[in-house]
Amino acid sequence: MITHSSHLWRHDDNRIPHFMDSNMIRLSAPFTFKPNYVFAKSHNFDFHSQRKSLGFKLENSKARNAAVFDDSAYEAERLRLDAKARESMAETSKRETHSGSEDDPKAWKWIIRKRIWDLMEARNIAQNPRPVHHRIPNFVGAALAAKNLGELNEFLVAGCVKVNPDSPQKQVRFLTLSGGKKLLTPQPRLRTGFFSVLESGMLSPSTINEACTSVGVAKYGKPIGLDEKIKVDLIVIGSVAVDPKTGARLGKGEGFAELEYGMLRYMGAIDDSTPVVTSVHDCQLVDDIPVEKLLIHDVAVDIICTPTQVIFTNTTIPKPQGIYWDKLSPDKLGQIRILRELKSRIERETGQKLPCGPSEKLPPTARSRRKKRGAVLFLHQ
Repeated sequence: MITHSSHLWRHDDNRIPHFMDSNMIRLSAPFTFKPNYVFAKSHNFDFHSQRKSLGFKLENSKARNAAVFDDSAYEAERLRLDAKARESMAETSKRETHSGSEDDPKAWKWIIRKRIWDLMEARNIAQNPRPVHHRIPNFVGAALAAKNLGELNEFLVAGCVKVNPDSPQKQVRFLTLSGGKKLLTPQPRLRTGFFSVLESGMLSPSTINEACTSVGVAKYGKPIGLDEKIKVDLIVIGSVAVDPKTGARLGKGEGFAELEYGMLRYMGAIDDSTPVVTSVHDCQLVDDIPVEKLLIHDVAVDIICTPTQVIFTNTTIPKPQGIYWDKLSPDKLGQIRILRELKSRIERETGQKLPCGPSEKLPPTARSRRKKRGAVLFLHQ
C-alpha cells in the first residue's frame, strides 16, 4: 500500500495540459430532453392555479421550479434507489469475487475495493454516509483535499467543471460555484435525467450550499440534453482506489463515471486533453491495479489530490473515445433512459443496429462462453 508520493509534488507550467478548442459538434436530428422533476402534489400539479393559495410571489421560472420542488420526496426516493443499487452491487461483488473464474475481468477489482472500504472503516477514516462499502467513500480530510484541488492552475483557469455528485466532492462543487464557475453535475446514477448545469448567478448566498447537494442540483440546476453546446475544462471524479504511478482508477463498480465521460465525448464537450482529477484520502492510494487488466472504457486520472499532497500521474493510459456499446449490458441500458434514447437515435440515423454487451445477471462462466455480438463500436466527436 502506498501512503505517500513525493516524486510528483504540485505542478509546474510544463505539465499543464492544453485544453480543447471551443468547436462543438451539434447533432443533425432534433433531440428533446424531458427532465423528471418531483413536484409537491403530482406531475400534473397546476402551479399557476394554486399560486395565490400557496402565497408564492415568484420573479422567474427558476424560482417557480424551486418553489414547487418537493425536497423530502426527492431525497426519500433518492435514498431508496441508492439503497437498492448498493444492495445490487453487494450481490454482484459477492458473485464475481467468489466465482472461482480466473478469467473474470471484474473479480480483482472487487478485491481491491473491499480492502479499501474495510480499511477506511477499521481506521475510522470513513465519514457519513456510512458504511462506505459500495460507495465513493467520504473521508476525513475531504475538505483539505478539495482545497488542494481548488489551488490547481487547471481548476483556477477552468470556466466549466464537471464534478461527480458524491459526498467527498461536495466541497469541490462549492468551490466551483463560489468561484463563479459553471458546475456540470450528473443526476444520481443518471436515473432521474442526464446532466444539470448550475451557475452562481442562478443562486443566492443562502442557497449555494444546498445547490451542492443532490437535492439542490435537481432543485436549482438547469437540465441539459445531448444537443447542448458546452465546453468542459476540467473533470473531477470520485474514486475508491487509485494508483499514483499510473493513474489507474477504480470507482465503486457501477460504471457511471465511464458512461458520463463517454457521453461528454459524444457531445464534443471534452477531448483527450481535458484533465481528469480525483480527490481521495491517502489510504486510497494503491500500487496493485494491473493496467493490463483495465477495460477499454476505464477512465484514468491525470491528477490526484489528497489532504496532504497533489500528485501528477503523467498517465499513459488511453482515454476512452466514447460509448462502447458492446460493453454496455442490457441491464444497464434498461436503467438509463438517456442511453436508450441515444441508442435508438443513432440506430435511426445510421440504419444499423448497435451491438450490446452480455447481461450482468449471467454467471461469470456463462458470460465468458457467450459470443460477443459485433465489433467494438464507439462514438467519435
